[in-house]
Amino acid sequence: MLRAATSADAAAIAAIYNHYVLHTIVTFEEEAVTTDEIVSRIREVQGAGIPWLVWEDNGRVLGYTYASKWKSRCSFRYSLETTVYLDQDATGRGLGRKLYTALIEALRAQKYHALIGGISIPNPGSIALHEKLGFQKIGHFKEVGWKFNQWIDVGYWELVL
Repeated sequence: MLRAATSADAAAIAAIYNHYVLHTIVTFEEEAVTTDEIVSRIREVQGAGIPWLVWEDNGRVLGYTYASKWKSRCSFRYSLETTVYLDQDATGRGLGRKLYTALIEALRAQKYHALIGGISIPNPGSIALHEKLGFQKIGHFKEVGWKFNQWIDVGYWELVL
């Protein structure tokens, strides 16, 4: 079931996200986030009128997606950065595509213009998801992130709605 996230989902969201924080280069955060921090992030996104969605199955959150402001300057108000994460046991079932499609359609209905996905490279699964949904690669920054004692590239994909 797809639905809007609530603060009651924060512990499950933190558990999903912290796997990526602690074990992958997918995010450049290096320390686990708390439930309270996730509550704050959900409130900030939803407080700006932007959707934060979760996929729930039998009472268990299996993934989430949201968008956030691309830049703080007023002229960027129609552009957002998008995010999607799945529980490590829920990958490969098409849930990422369902979540991201729902987010994109909600943002299209709200009259946003450009969606931007930043992807740590290598990450073939995320690249494939973005490209299946119409995002096009628009940039590549070499060695801009440092995690796990290695330099990491970041690519950017854009979808103009």
